[in-house]
This record gives sequence, structure tokens and C-alpha cells, in this order.
Amino acid sequence: MARPRANPEDVVAIKIMDLNNQPKKELLITEIEVMKTYRHKNIVNFLDCYFVEENQELWVIMEFLEGGPLTDVVTETIMKEGQIAAVTRECLNALSFLHARSIIHRDIKSDNVLLGMTGNVKLTDFGFCAQLSNEQSKRQTMVGTPYWMAPEMLEGEPPYLNETPLKAIYKIATKGKPDIKNFEKLSPELQDFLNKCLDVDVDRRSSAEELLEHPFLNKSMDLGTLRPLIVAAKQATGH
Repeated sequence: MARPRANPEDVVAIKIMDLNNQPKKELLITEIEVMKTYRHKNIVNFLDCYFVEENQELWVIMEFLEGGPLTDVVTETIMKEGQIAAVTRECLNALSFLHARSIIHRDIKSDNVLLGMTGNVKLTDFGFCAQLSNEQSKRQTMVGTPYWMAPEMLEGEPPYLNETPLKAIYKIATKGKPDIKNFEKLSPELQDFLNKCLDVDVDRRSSAEELLEHPFLNKSMDLGTLRPLIVAAKQATGH
């Protein structure tokens, strides 16, 4: 598939990476390779990259999503279950696509989900991605952001945010599924969906492909209904 190129009049996003202050340069290569190689409607498009030698900077040119990160919406507004279902469905489409190619993202959180003003939902930040070999079914190492386990979309922040990262990891490992505020007020479909996502037993936990068949996603509203929430979040944050 031909790689899309940025036109001179296009608005793009530019990620500037200072190579002098980048201890793990392999993460940069991973991110670029994943975006170049794996193209999907729910993955941010890579357009080009440039090395600025005098500043030792790598400039990565990507498509620009005007709606910004999902974090702004979940922290500044209240999403309906149908909107949560719609965003989750789009994220699962991207993850199912990657998993089918033995790619794991390893840093799924609302900061890494970008929104378009017309309802586009796309995953970004592939620096922690890993390619599983034919002999591997999982990775033994831990990377990513310690705090981020669902259900931050419901509550606006991840569990244990006020704890130190080490203590948060300990609680996640020892306690298992975090308590969800007002769980009883959620629809039965969302309750069951969360239980299947957060099962501590990896053998019982649903895969992205299985979750795409879950009845909760049948509640999905039109993605265009996100626009008022995005506008409200922009007004609240001043972005």
C-alpha cells in the first residue's frame, strides 16, 4: 500500500524527538516502523520523518487530529454509555488488527487515543509496541504507564492515581480488579464487559477480537455525537 504524503497545504502533527536526551532510541525506531508498516483507519497515519542534524532531532510527521486526546474528554465531560461503547469499539478494531499481526501495543490509555472533530478515533504512540515471535504468546517484561488500567473512561482517571507508581503496581497485582464507583448503576452489558476486560486470570480474560462481539458494543452511538464533548473539553482546557 502506498504511503500517504503530506500536501503543502495540509495541517499535520509534528513530533520532535531530541536524540541527545533519548536514552532508549530503539523506542523511536519501533514507533516509526509500526506506523509505517501497519495502516488502519483506527491508527494515526505516519506521513514522513526528517533528521535535523544540527540539533540532533528527529521530526516525525503524522496526520493531525483536531479533537485532541481522549483524556480531555473523559476528564472534562461525562460520556454516555453509548459514546463509551463507540470509542471502545474503534480502539478494539485497531487492537484486533495489530494482534492479528502479532503486535502488542503495551501502553493503551486515554492519552494515546486521539479524536477527530468528525468522530475519528485513532491509536497513537507505538514506542512500547512489541512483535511476538511464533514461539511467544506473551511478554514477560513490563512497560508502559503503571497507573493505567480501565475504567478511567468511566471515572475520568485511572485507579490508584494518588499512589506512587510502585504502590499502584502492587495494588493492581495483589488486589486484582479495581473497585468501580457506582458499579450497580451501570447497565448489565457494561458491567459484564468490564468484568471480561478486567479478569485477572489471563486465560479467562477476553481478547480484543472476542470483545468486538460483546453485546455492550451494540449500544454504540454515532461517533459524531462526540463533537459537542470535544468542543466542551477544548473550552474547559483552553486548547
